[in-house]
Amino acid sequence: MKTGLPPVLLTSCVIVADHSVSLKDENSRIRLTVESIEKWLAISPDLRLVICDGSNFDFSGILLAKFPHANIECLYFQNSAEMVALHGKGYGEGEIVNYAIANSAYLGESSYFAKCTAKLWVENFLDCVAGWNGTCLCKGYFSDVFSFKRTRFEYIDTRFYLVSKSFYSKYLASAYLKVGGERGLSLEHCFRDVILENKLSKILFNVPPEIYGVGGGTGTYYKNNLKRKIKEAIRLRMARRNKSFKYLFE
Repeated sequence: MKTGLPPVLLTSCVIVADHSVSLKDENSRIRLTVESIEKWLAISPDLRLVICDGSNFDFSGILLAKFPHANIECLYFQNSAEMVALHGKGYGEGEIVNYAIANSAYLGESSYFAKCTAKLWVENFLDCVAGWNGTCLCKGYFSDVFSFKRTRFEYIDTRFYLVSKSFYSKYLASAYLKVGGERGLSLEHCFRDVILENKLSKILFNVPPEIYGVGGGTGTYYKNNLKRKIKEAIRLRMARRNKSFKYLFE
């Protein structure tokens, strides 16, 4: 078993307020969250998991019965449902992460943590953690990498990232407040803007996280076949070699 790993914060919302998402069935959302926790524990049985639900759903009974010996902390509260309905799920996620940082015992014990959307898991989590830089590591998406058009830094994949609590508080804790608005920004765009506006460097993963599970927005399992993995690795390598974005990686 691996020791010294950061706690993993799983952000959950069993009862959806953002009705644009495809997966609305509460029983399915619960079942898929339990499935993801099982996968996380297969990666490292001694992993500390924090499940924080923003719709006031308490996972304690379900998870204690299913994983009686696991290190799982369950938090729940009611987020601003009206604001989430107005601005989207990214707003709710921002509230969930802030609540977890303020109330989690496991997060309180650690200087940094991994954040992953509930219903998902990262198969190469240990490889991702091995590259930890002390501040923040996330995955950026770059468009037009394989064309003759100018490559663009489009957004940050907020499904999974590693971050120190001090970095999150300084740069990311209030990013969700800019979600929606006149520009219709997503949380992914807001994180990108924070990075660019503050000229943050060495912040992107050099190893693409292999994310599995069901996305609540689509309601379908992510496909990570060999062809996709190779394409993602090439995309990352080309973006890293681009002079305009090299500072984001090294």
